Amino acid sequence: MTRRTDALLDRFLAGLAALDPTAVWAHGSLAGGDYQEGRSDLDLVAVLAGPVTPRVVWALARLHARLRGEPLAPLLHCTYLTPGTAAGPERRHLTWAHGELFRRPVTPVTRRELHDFGRVLRGRAPRAVLPPVPDRELDDFVVRDQREFWRPHVDRAALWRQAVWVDLGLLTFARATAVLRDGRLISKREALDLLPGLGAPAEVVEDIARRRYDDRRAAPPEADWTERRAGLTRAYLAPAIDALVTAYR
Repeated sequence: MTRRTDALLDRFLAGLAALDPTAVWAHGSLAGGDYQEGRSDLDLVAVLAGPVTPRVVWALARLHARLRGEPLAPLLHCTYLTPGTAAGPERRHLTWAHGELFRRPVTPVTRRELHDFGRVLRGRAPRAVLPPVPDRELDDFVVRDQREFWRPHVDRAALWRQAVWVDLGLLTFARATAVLRDGRLISKREALDLLPGLGAPAEVVEDIARRRYDDRRAAPPEADWTERRAGLTRAYLAPAIDALVTAYR
């Protein structure tokens, strides 16, 4: 990490101390070694000692509001658990992300990340709080995510003119493949390296690498690249996801 990231985390942890968390963890790229300041999200999970009452929700909203002026604050996402609610992977927990509070589950992928390489920022380790994620549960989740979320969205052509959909669609597919084939979670950087061997279009893989990892940000290869990139990505992902889901049955 760098100074700006450390400064934001220090301010966040200092503000959260008033709620006496029993643990605060980092997962995703912040814990897995692929973190890039200003590009990567700061993915956190906090375990609060008591129930998430309206007063606690208000305190969390005020904490995140106070951090809004920080340069990296829009990238800081945190889900709030309690010891009594931590176990259920389907349960929705209060979460701050994208500038608002809402509820979402802590997925089996996140739970396995926390067990395998979660970074303890405060308090107890993930293994002391969260039950382990069986391999079958992880496999079921990544297949369901590909089948029920990503595959229907491949058919929505307009989405794939956005770079974020291209990047996450291909990288998530590669990461799902690694889980099912090798039984392990891989970083986005490793997923990018895996994509050529999975038959992903080379031009698109190179484009992702250039935008995510090359500070020179070379110009797109042609004027209609955005449209052609969308077509190449969709033409690859639709049969690739179908094959992955079929093979798992």
